[in-house]
Amino acid sequence: MFTGIVKTIGSVSGVNRRNGGLRLRVHYAEKNEFSALAIDESVSVNGACQTVVAVGEGWFEVDTVEETLAKTTLGSLSSGSAVNLERAIRPIDRLGGHFVLGHVDCVGEVNDVRELGASREIWIGYPREFDPFIVSAGSITIDGISLTVARLGEASFAVAIIPFTFLHTTINALLSGSRVNLEFDILGKYVARQLSPGSGVSSAPVSRISVEWLTQNGF
Repeated sequence: MFTGIVKTIGSVSGVNRRNGGLRLRVHYAEKNEFSALAIDESVSVNGACQTVVAVGEGWFEVDTVEETLAKTTLGSLSSGSAVNLERAIRPIDRLGGHFVLGHVDCVGEVNDVRELGASREIWIGYPREFDPFIVSAGSITIDGISLTVARLGEASFAVAIIPFTFLHTTINALLSGSRVNLEFDILGKYVARQLSPGSGVSSAPVSRISVEWLTQNGF
């Protein structure tokens, strides 16, 4: 599990195709954050949870399987590509973002990037079937970055990017047409599942949801 607080930007230094999947080698500069990285650990690479299969001085390798390639942008990475990196959280870590599993839901596309004085507003389109999982002021993960939904549109949403995030993640490279990995808030997905037809849970109107109703339905 992750928080969506990117620790460093890494660089892909090797892409080897293996039986339909990829072996990616990633170099990183932040030695303290990735000290004692070991085989079998989980690392978020552009928001996708990957298992470390080899390590060396300042680098690690992961095997990206067909399922991941089908749901993420990792298949488009090449030598020199910059990627957002985060190690899995520990029980003693501060939860600075939100609960992020590293299980990418879909690939979105940047529709617009607007400069607003010191900040930037980025509009991203996504497949309409994910509408139930996104709300204004809710959490969203973009390429492994925990962000807040600022506004909603038709199968699209906007996020506001502060200067620090812009400078310390790969979000500064996004342009109209860029593809990004999206993970919707896990809490929203569970609620949507509980309220969906056939779930066995009463579909009470939002106005009738109470503490008692949430308790009865397992929240």
